Amino acid sequence: MNSVSLRQFLRKKNSTPLSLRFSSHGSSSSQNIKRMTKTHKSLGILSLISPTTDSTEKRQTHLRLIQDFLQTPTNQFTQKRGADDFARSNSLEETLNVLETNFLKEEESRVDASALSRALSLCSSSRSLKSGVQFHCLAIRTGLVGNVYVGSCLISFYSKCCKLCNAYRVFEEMTVKNVVSWTAIIAGFGQEGLVDECFELYSLMRNSTLKPNDLTFTCILSACTGGGSLCSGRTAHCQAIEMGFDSYVHVANALISMYCKCGNVEDACHIFERMDGKDNVSWNSMIGGYAQHGLAVQAIDLFEEMKKQRVKPDAITFLSLFSSCRHSGLVKQGQFYLNSMVEYGVKPELDHFACMVNLLGRAGLLEEARDFIVKMPIHPNAIIWGSLLSCCRLHGNVWLGIEAAENKLLLEPESAASHLQLANLYASVGCWDQAARVRKLMKDEGLKTEPGCSWVEVRNEVYRFRAEDWSNGGLAEIAAVVDSLADHMGSLGYDLNQVVTDDDL
Repeated sequence: MNSVSLRQFLRKKNSTPLSLRFSSHGSSSSQNIKRMTKTHKSLGILSLISPTTDSTEKRQTHLRLIQDFLQTPTNQFTQKRGADDFARSNSLEETLNVLETNFLKEEESRVDASALSRALSLCSSSRSLKSGVQFHCLAIRTGLVGNVYVGSCLISFYSKCCKLCNAYRVFEEMTVKNVVSWTAIIAGFGQEGLVDECFELYSLMRNSTLKPNDLTFTCILSACTGGGSLCSGRTAHCQAIEMGFDSYVHVANALISMYCKCGNVEDACHIFERMDGKDNVSWNSMIGGYAQHGLAVQAIDLFEEMKKQRVKPDAITFLSLFSSCRHSGLVKQGQFYLNSMVEYGVKPELDHFACMVNLLGRAGLLEEARDFIVKMPIHPNAIIWGSLLSCCRLHGNVWLGIEAAENKLLLEPESAASHLQLANLYASVGCWDQAARVRKLMKDEGLKTEPGCSWVEVRNEVYRFRAEDWSNGGLAEIAAVVDSLADHMGSLGYDLNQVVTDDDL
C-alpha cells in the first residue's frame, strides 16, 4: 500500500466497490456501481492536482506548493532556547510568533518531529495558512516531512484551512501511514460533506491491514451528519457495533447527533437511554435533538432529569433549551432559563441573547425584543439584528424591520440578503426611492444572494436541490408535487408569500 497511491489503489479495487463490501439495506448492484463511479469522479478531481510522480517529483511538488512563501533562506534554532520561549508563551498568537521566530529565522538550530507537530497543530487551530506552509517547508528542509506524525499534522492542517486537495496530496505521498493518518484524511473529506469518499477511504484503510479506532468512526459519523445521509450513518453504526466501538461515549454521542440530524429521533433516544457514563455532550446532543424537532416538552423534561443526575449544564445546554422554547413559543420558560444560567456559573453570550430575541419576536413581542437588544450587557451582533428582522417580516412590522435591517447592514455591509430584505421592506411601504437606492448599491458593489439548497435521501441516495438549477431531469414531476402541496397549504390558510430564512429555523 505504501508504494501505491490512493488513486491507483481505487482503480485496482474497482471490481469490489465499497458499497458491495458494506451492506446497504437492499440497494441494487447498479446503484452500488453508480455510487462508486461518483466516488471515482470526485477523487479524480484531486488527481488533476496531484499527478502520478516519482519520489523526486513529489518532493518538487511540495516545494512548488510553498514557493510563494519562501522569501529568505530558512534556518532553525537550538532546541533549548526554542523550548524555553515556547513554554513562556501565553496565547495562541504569541506561541505562533515564538515558533516562527525561533524555527524560521535563527541559525544552526535543530528541531524534532514533536515540536514541529505541535507547531502545525497550532496552525490548524488558528487556521493560519501562511505559518503552516512555512512549517511545511521546514519539514521538507529537515527531512521530517516523511515522519508519520508530522505528515498526519500536515493533513489536518490543510483540511482545517479548507485546502483538501493539498491535504490529500500530502496523504498520498506519505511513505508510511498509520491510523492517525487515515483518520485525518477521512476527517478532511468529512468536513467537506463527502460521505462516499469517507467510506471509500475507510474501506481502503481496512484493506491496508490497519484497523480503525474510535476516532475514525467519530469522523465518519460526523460526515454522515453533515451530509444528512441516514443510510450511510446506519452502515457506519453497524460497523462500529461489529468492532465494539459503539460503547465508546464519544462514538455514541456522534451516533445520537447523526440520528437526530437525519430525522430519526427514536433511534437517537434508544442509544442515549442505553449509554453508560453519559457526559455533557451526551445530554446536550439529545436535548438539542429534541429541540431541533420541536419537541420542547421532551427537551425540558430531559434537562430536569439531567439536573437530577447532578450533571452540570453548560452554555450549549442552555442554547438547546432556548431553541426548544422558541419553536414552541414558551416565552416565560425561556426567560426563566436565561435568568437561571448564573446559578450554574454560565455567563450568557451573544448566541443565548440571539435565541431570546428570536423567542420574543416569534411570539409577536417585537417591541419587547427590541428593548431586550438595547438593554443587553454586550453589543449586539448582526445575527441578533437579523433575528429581529426575520421576526418583523413574520409579523408584518415594516418600520421596526427597516431599523433592524439598517443596524444589521452597519455590521455586515457586504450581506446581499440583508440588502435585498431592506429593499423589499422599503418597497412594501412605498419608499421607492430608498428601495431603488439599496438595489443600486447592491449592483454597484456586485452583491448577489447565494441560491438556497435542500436535500432528501431516497433509496440510499442523497438528492440535492438548488434554487434556479434547472438541470434536474425530474423537474416537471417535482414541480407538479410542489404545486399540489402549495394548493393544499393555501387551502389551510398558510401565507405562501412568506419567505423563511435561516434565522427562522
